[in-house]
Amino acid sequence: MQPAHANNILGPLSVRLPSSEGMRPDPVDFSNDELRELNRRFGVHGPQPALAQLFTEGLDQLQPLRNHTLGRLEDLRPLIISHSRRQGINPMLVAAVLYDELQHAKPGEDNPIAVRSGLFNTQGPAQLGFEEMVKQGQLPASVSPEQITEARLKLLDPDRNVELLVGKFARLSRALGLPLGRVMMASDSSADAKALATLAYLHNGKLDYPGRILRYMQDPALHALIYGRRSSSISALI
Repeated sequence: MQPAHANNILGPLSVRLPSSEGMRPDPVDFSNDELRELNRRFGVHGPQPALAQLFTEGLDQLQPLRNHTLGRLEDLRPLIISHSRRQGINPMLVAAVLYDELQHAKPGEDNPIAVRSGLFNTQGPAQLGFEEMVKQGQLPASVSPEQITEARLKLLDPDRNVELLVGKFARLSRALGLPLGRVMMASDSSADAKALATLAYLHNGKLDYPGRILRYMQDPALHALIYGRRSSSISALI
């Protein structure tokens, strides 16, 4: 039996989950009503082009790149845990998003010279823009070019960047009317799984993204990294 709140986990959105007798709903199966309401309130970009999806899947199969990404994520582990605990966000959601962003980062985008040039719109491990700092009240709504450049350089700081990502999920959770005071777990209920998928969707805005993030959240290596220790015996050359 589903929890009483499972059919209306999006709070103020008033969107109902599809019901399926004897089966748990697919958390990444967004109804047309849900998509319209999410688009109205937050804006979305639709599915990632098929060619881009194939490129993403291809990168995910490269073991040396995966090992390198896990190593970078391991350096961020203390920040993920501390900021997630403070704001009541599932650290696996944060780790999965960071893993995806690090795995598909563009060369040179974290170079301060490139940042000052305005070549890239997003910065840091979570690939966030200064607009999120505005939404969290860290910058005024009307910002000067100089303030934008300064903000972008601040986003290169891993601590500041991870904190902003966790703050983004907390901000979106409040806007969606999601449960506060407890960490949502995809394995606990359909409601939690759908909520986590929705947060992932709103972070990236692409329909294929929530499924990828939920898969990463179940990745044994990421689980070991966050909740245990990753084996150091894996060769980076495998």
